[in-house]
Amino acid sequence: MPGPVFLDGDRVTLRPIEEDDLEFLQTQINDSRIWRAIGRSRPVNGEQEREFFENVVCGDDTVNFLIAADSTPIGTIGLHSIEWETRKAEIGYWLAPDHHGRGYGTEATERVVRYAFDQLGLHRIAARVFEFNEPSKRLLESVGFTQEGVHRDGEFIDGEWQDVYWYGLLENEWRE
Repeated sequence: MPGPVFLDGDRVTLRPIEEDDLEFLQTQINDSRIWRAIGRSRPVNGEQEREFFENVVCGDDTVNFLIAADSTPIGTIGLHSIEWETRKAEIGYWLAPDHHGRGYGTEATERVVRYAFDQLGLHRIAARVFEFNEPSKRLLESVGFTQEGVHRDGEFIDGEWQDVYWYGLLENEWRE
């Protein structure tokens, strides 16, 4: 069920995640093409998805959006680990596999970055990507993020140790 649009783009809209979205979120987060890319290693049941909604999405320490194309939910994007005093946060996102490669993630990321700098007054946005996720690296670089470092064997995902690539974007870099 579509909710009110909070941020509008050319091809995607970003709206608050609502309780009615939990089934979509749980179904997608259990798809190996998503859980592997975001570093999850355990399945999520309905109760756990509801807890995530109540404790994270409805909390004050994050900003979370449902990404929709033509009013159809296709993924999520958000800012978390927000540190208001130092004006920094980490961005995270995923798209349903049927919607990969269409530019939706790039547009949503550009829109959230603009919101973070212009409306929230953030100074720095970080992102992390696993070594095997080349599309996400390209997405971040296309928006202006710079690779800043690598945590070697930083996560154990799907039976293998994976390097974690850290990216960053400063407000002044983005404005240039």
